[in-house]
Amino acid sequence: MPIDKNSLPKPVYLDKIRIPGGLWEQRQTINRSRTIPVIYEQLQKTGRLDAWRLDPDRERPKRRSVIYMFWDSDTGKWLEAVGYSLHTHPDPALEKQVDDLIDLMASAQQPDGYLNTYFANLEPENQWANLRDWHEMYNAGHLTEGAVAYYRATGKRAILDVLARFADQIAALFGPNEGQKRGYPGHPELEMALVTLYRATGDKKYLNLSKYFIDERGQDPHYFDIEASERGEDPDDFWAQTYKYCQAHKPVREQTEATGHAVRACYLYAGIADVALETQDQELVDVSRRLWDDLTSHQMYITGGLGPAHSNEGFTFAYDLPNETAYAETCAAISLAFWAHRMFHIDPHSRYIDVMERALYNNVLSGVSYEGEHFFYANPLTSYPNVNPHEHFSGITSDRHYRRSEWFFCPCCPPNLARIVASIGGYFYSTTADRLYVHLYNQSSADFEFGGQAVQLEQQTNYPWDGRIQFTVKTDTPAQFELALRIPGWCRRYTLEVNGQPQSITPQNGYAVIARQWQDSDRVTLVLDMPVERMSSHPDIRQDAGQIALQRGPVVYCLEEVDNGARLANVAILRDGQLHVEFDADLFGGISVITGEAVRIEPASWPGGMYQPQSVVEHTQSPFQFKAIPYYLWANRDPGEMRTWIRRI
Repeated sequence: MPIDKNSLPKPVYLDKIRIPGGLWEQRQTINRSRTIPVIYEQLQKTGRLDAWRLDPDRERPKRRSVIYMFWDSDTGKWLEAVGYSLHTHPDPALEKQVDDLIDLMASAQQPDGYLNTYFANLEPENQWANLRDWHEMYNAGHLTEGAVAYYRATGKRAILDVLARFADQIAALFGPNEGQKRGYPGHPELEMALVTLYRATGDKKYLNLSKYFIDERGQDPHYFDIEASERGEDPDDFWAQTYKYCQAHKPVREQTEATGHAVRACYLYAGIADVALETQDQELVDVSRRLWDDLTSHQMYITGGLGPAHSNEGFTFAYDLPNETAYAETCAAISLAFWAHRMFHIDPHSRYIDVMERALYNNVLSGVSYEGEHFFYANPLTSYPNVNPHEHFSGITSDRHYRRSEWFFCPCCPPNLARIVASIGGYFYSTTADRLYVHLYNQSSADFEFGGQAVQLEQQTNYPWDGRIQFTVKTDTPAQFELALRIPGWCRRYTLEVNGQPQSITPQNGYAVIARQWQDSDRVTLVLDMPVERMSSHPDIRQDAGQIALQRGPVVYCLEEVDNGARLANVAILRDGQLHVEFDADLFGGISVITGEAVRIEPASWPGGMYQPQSVVEHTQSPFQFKAIPYYLWANRDPGEMRTWIRRI
């Protein structure tokens, strides 16, 4: 039986939401004033913007100024971030900067609609010759999403028309019909973007192409084998050795577990969810649930990070979650948030938003420094001097401590961060004809309509540092609708009041639903109990055995050397020791920190050599008060060790 698209909730676009305060206002202000400008500077500095001039004969004295196959995606994501930012904070100077860039991009489009700086500049004869590796469709996807975001913010069609022409060219070349190539993206992303373009233009051709890409993926004869043979290569020489790397090892509808490159995986799965919704395909909904259950039950870090391995930037096997060498790419957590948000809209349940929240408040925000100008590609959960398995992507200081970098050879994460922070308001709410879902809590106000009646909902809260959230309904005349408040999976106790009257409501699919005719100035108060939790891991996660992680609300905490001294591996938190929460108004603009009783277990002296019998070494337990900060804020102060999973005694 097909799903009923019309009865499912729809996300509320960010133009209906205002965020005047709280954590997300802080991050959006920094994103707007520092991150978006610094990314533009890097796009200029590294030649990405000049590449649109199509000057293949220009001098390229340095490697950084050579055009690479993935460059266009960085422009696309930056454009998307700007589009979202302009929705909430108009900026004529920034808009002019973008319009000038769009003119340049439009001038680079080929007569047939093709748009790609690498192949137009360097290898025009090799267009579409290697979908498996060469990122043409991936670039097209990010450019398309940027075009739609900018069009929705400004109403200007120039870049939307450019990318629609490019999508038309792709739709003419690829598909199931005679004379078409039966290819599909090696790096998924275009699947999502085509649905976005369909929603913006109403042209079903783009939705059909996205569905084709999903259904053709992994079919025999395998397209990646065919194109390799056409290039004169042996398909068995594929560098990754398996199409699990790009989720093309079997047809999508037969896949049962998350595999390969983590970002590619979640971009694909998000695209599957989009197509499932728009085509009302119950089988794709079932596939999405199956893949979701595998990934979140077996392959996700407590921070919402994905992918333990550098070798494939992705998954290995169930419960393999090393901490020091964790890859946990920033883009992977962002793509998980994209997928989680889409999953809710085909299967309305808070479990998806719980994962989205975990990723956002931990692995995603970890990817950018507090001041907004330095970035992580990989996000380890433990860090020590001289341990940097991802040096190709991540910066280190002269004393060999793992630190954020200004930019990367492959800088996919910085503009990805910019776009999700700029668009965060769009993740707050969803609606049906008679229900308003509240997913994320932050000081905000938002506009809705139920039965033709305009309604405004205000949130007042200091979440995630405080579990008290107060809602005020504003309406000119009484309005009938259901207010559905998410009760996070981490919350074991909560209270709910309407106009001061306690409510006893059993959550439905993780949401406390209040049905009533709302009057102007009605108030709802939700208080989520937010104790510090000592979190344990699944017994098959060998790397965390005998250790705990500290979590309060959605925020995972860590120890840093700057607060707790060196040799954090020797620190143990007392099993029954008191844990305290303190709000530090002077640290990072105001955050909650956790303090408590711990001991440092170390030898009183060391006789020498690498190893000694335990019987000849006397160990001491030195008590001290530890201090833990939110994981996402580590590596913003003095360089030093960091540890998320901590010994317990």
